[in-house]
Amino acid sequence: MAGVELARTDLMSRAQAGDGEAFRALTEPHRRELQVHCYRMLGSFQDAEDALQDTMLSAWRGLERFDGRASLRTWLYRIATNRCLDTLRSARRRPAKQWDIPGTEPPEPTGLGEIHWLEPYPDALLDGAITVPLGPEARYEQTESISLAFVTALQILPPRQLAVLILRDVLGFRANEVADMLDTTVESVKSALKRARAGMQRRLPLITARERPPASDSPAEEAIVAKFVSAYESADIDALVALLTDDVFMSMPPMPLEYRGRDSVTRFFAFIFGTVQRFELVPTRANGQPAFGVYRPTPTGTHGVGLFAITLTGDRIGAMTRFEETVLSTFGLPHSLPSAQ
Repeated sequence: MAGVELARTDLMSRAQAGDGEAFRALTEPHRRELQVHCYRMLGSFQDAEDALQDTMLSAWRGLERFDGRASLRTWLYRIATNRCLDTLRSARRRPAKQWDIPGTEPPEPTGLGEIHWLEPYPDALLDGAITVPLGPEARYEQTESISLAFVTALQILPPRQLAVLILRDVLGFRANEVADMLDTTVESVKSALKRARAGMQRRLPLITARERPPASDSPAEEAIVAKFVSAYESADIDALVALLTDDVFMSMPPMPLEYRGRDSVTRFFAFIFGTVQRFELVPTRANGQPAFGVYRPTPTGTHGVGLFAITLTGDRIGAMTRFEETVLSTFGLPHSLPSAQ
């Protein structure tokens, strides 16, 4: 242990003297978890990546001021959190997108969502990011706190409450550590946390009361996924509807359209399947949930039209989130599939 500490001290000395390789060796172990932290705060993969880059640049430029009173990890979280708060306060959010398919109009939505900048997070980037040891104050499971429902609920909170809840209840930092990160008092942190918890309880009660989904990659999950793929690829509306819960919810950021309830979602898919009778789905995972790149065959090839993430409730689908085709590359998926030989 003493040898490890000496090596870390040597790396820090070299990094503070301007050694870029030493800096990367010190910060790389924290990079992935910091990206997830920024994603939880901002709800956007691209915004999170930008905030992470700003964090690393600020850390490099300010490393000589690191005095070791807190751990390097805590110091990096301080920088990342404040970079995200700057982004939230500047209100530089992507505008909601309007329906843009000429000559067609979707069914009347049951509501219009306010969190239209939400983007999915690839499970492939979660390895090592949600298995880090948490502090003693953590209240949420790491897999729960990356779900689309949880991240969406976070975005409703005011920026300071959002930061405090993530640092305290998701990551488990102590109140005095959070107060130091945010340049405020412990009393202010406790007050913000109380209000943030109340806001989350108003947003999440129906979700947390639902039946738990099958384990990832279990036979039970695979069976539901196979039925979904079969129904969607063949545009079989009856087979798809049979998989939905009564209170199923569908959203489609960056468009604000929301459909709640089986009847409403059925009307939407009847509209979609009425114009396209065949799709191809390519499986992936997003936010700990089954997801699929969706491709539409056309005379000029099979082109990506979006990405679907489904939230399972027991042996049914309780929520569906459709994202733009622009997110496909984030998941390593092509924008067009090769033609069949």
